[in-house]
Amino acid sequence: MSYFARISKAVPSFTTTIKWIVICLCIGILSGSASAFFLVSLSWVTHFRESHLWIIGLLPIGGLLIGLVYHYYGKEVVKGNNQIIANYYNPTQIIPLKMAPLIFVSTLITHLFGGSAGREGTAVQMGGAIADQFTTLFKLKPTERKTLLILGISAGFASVFGTPLAGAIFAIEVLYFGKINPKSILPAFFVAFIADTVVNLWKVNHTPYAIPIVPEVSTFNLLLVIAIGVLFGLAALLFSSSTRFWSTTFAKYIHYPPLRPFIGGMVISVSLYFIGTTKYIGLGIPTILDAFDSPSESYDFILKILFTAFTVGAGFKGGEVTPLFFIGATLGSALSLFIPLPVALLAGLGFVAVFAGATHTPIACTIMGMELFGIQSGVYIGITCFTAYFCSGINGIYNTQMVYGPKYKLYRKFLGKKPTDI
Repeated sequence: MSYFARISKAVPSFTTTIKWIVICLCIGILSGSASAFFLVSLSWVTHFRESHLWIIGLLPIGGLLIGLVYHYYGKEVVKGNNQIIANYYNPTQIIPLKMAPLIFVSTLITHLFGGSAGREGTAVQMGGAIADQFTTLFKLKPTERKTLLILGISAGFASVFGTPLAGAIFAIEVLYFGKINPKSILPAFFVAFIADTVVNLWKVNHTPYAIPIVPEVSTFNLLLVIAIGVLFGLAALLFSSSTRFWSTTFAKYIHYPPLRPFIGGMVISVSLYFIGTTKYIGLGIPTILDAFDSPSESYDFILKILFTAFTVGAGFKGGEVTPLFFIGATLGSALSLFIPLPVALLAGLGFVAVFAGATHTPIACTIMGMELFGIQSGVYIGITCFTAYFCSGINGIYNTQMVYGPKYKLYRKFLGKKPTDI
């Protein structure tokens, strides 16, 4: 094949380009609108819960409802994000559209009654389910369907956090070892910006964060952020391991799935009654914001790990990313009592680094940190994210995610173990 023939083959035709522009516009508009409605709804149920704390006593009933709905009507979508990732690696049947409304409603129930969960899982599942419907509509090939799933993840992540660059890179990086088609990269960025723009057009605001003081880059400061990066990686490892532990424990001892969130809800509601605070349930945004202003309590991140891992392991729905933000921000903030760096910088580093470790996406998290906090702290963010990534083990929060590359080789070389053994 001649050089010009290869070039012409690599460049998509006019009709193909128009097709993917239309697909991106549709996915971006639909996913962005779904995320906007979800964010508004989530804010409402959170305020209602905090104004009517008695409702936390009904968490077991909410858990039972979620369990029953998924057991009898949603078995084929119960795996959530892991199902989307698995379908990328091994495309099978189209993801049912009902994944979107089921995860939407169940996440709101989780937050309304006092579970500790996030929101990225909901947005990604809505985006993935919406995107996959275009496989049939446009009669796409299996390879093209993979691009659709990337677009769904990108649109959902970008729209729920207001970080279009990180959203696109996250969708690519989390699936990287599943052989990303280079033709998927540009549409991933395009759809992310569309989805984020749609959320803004709906006038839904994202939480602002800031790192007002960034010290000069020095050898001493770089050594400090490497050291705390190790701690953030271990925190990510602890969270992932805790989630797997509780999920396995519930499945082992409670054979009827709807009873798992029911019993888990009872334990959480009773625990909240005795500790006398709602600080560790829901998204925890107020606590995250406080972590940027003053040192957090040394036990905040541990309790958030416990409540979130238990909530998700019991079968409640939502996501893990915002709780990971909470865990990282409060751990970094608490370290400011011992580490001679600004509290906001340490909180910001933890915010993205624990997330990087738990999802094996250090590049996306570095970009996200710069989108949220400014490019001035980029060097510190990048070093901390990659350090946490290498120190967080092989098994993250997505059980079906492939993890190879330098991290995989490092663990195999020094531990002599396969990913499933670590």
